Amino acid sequence: MTISRCECFPARFDSLGRVNAFLDAFCADAAIARDHCLRINLVLEELFTNTVKHGHRGESDAPVWIGLRHGADALELTYEDSAPPFNPYARIQEPAVDTPLEARRVGGLGVLMTRDLARACDYAYLFGRNRIQLTLDP
Repeated sequence: MTISRCECFPARFDSLGRVNAFLDAFCADAAIARDHCLRINLVLEELFTNTVKHGHRGESDAPVWIGLRHGADALELTYEDSAPPFNPYARIQEPAVDTPLEARRVGGLGVLMTRDLARACDYAYLFGRNRIQLTLDP
């Protein structure tokens, strides 16, 4: 059985509570284990926060669309925003684990985490929207 949901949220930090509630309801309907739901939540919060902070350079009423689809062997997450075109996966730098913490570059680990938690990730700029599609374990 496949379960799909899609919802739109304004690019505001106070929307994160609604995003979390949307995901929690989806996970309950799809019988997704709590630990998997928490991983998906981490990915969504990272993407959403980056949209507000970097994509729109602050809070706005610009829409963010989140689509979730749960099938027998995978969960597909589609995340779209109307911020200027930007592929977060194009220039990911692996962390320099042998470099002292104080010498490491700040930022970028959240995008790395979203990529590493996914089985597959894809980016496209279509019809004025950034679209990130991630395939995650159910």
